[in-house]
Amino acid sequence: MNVTANADLVLEVFHAIERRNRARVLSLCQPDVEFLWPPSLPYGGARGGTWAQTWLPLQPTWAEQGMDARVVAASEHEVVVLWQQRGARGDGDRLDTPVLGLYEVRDQKLARAQMFYFDAVAVADFLVRAGQPGTGGVNVTHGGGL
Repeated sequence: MNVTANADLVLEVFHAIERRNRARVLSLCQPDVEFLWPPSLPYGGARGGTWAQTWLPLQPTWAEQGMDARVVAASEHEVVVLWQQRGARGDGDRLDTPVLGLYEVRDQKLARAQMFYFDAVAVADFLVRAGQPGTGGVNVTHGGGL
């Protein structure tokens, strides 16, 4: 797969996430895709749940769902994307923080995603305030990563 096709694939995954189209996301991923999150976050491991279970309740409008994904680098096997993690609580508390993700593409599908939050402590604090406590490991696999 060429560099442009890899970048387009990863951006399509982001668009499907923004549209809350789980079936489309999974169709763009390898069956054994890995999603790796910082261990300090509740969805960082199998015990803590998934990214979607954590964030969907905190993203009621497009303002929070939009990720503003932008490819910053790409190669024949990897794509690096800068995107925004957003959330809002009912009391007006908001989060809007950058995340850098490294995405591996294999056989024209997403095979691995590893996220690097610029301020994982601020994200974890926001989630605790939002009633999303817990911590876990680093590996969430295909069935529980989204």
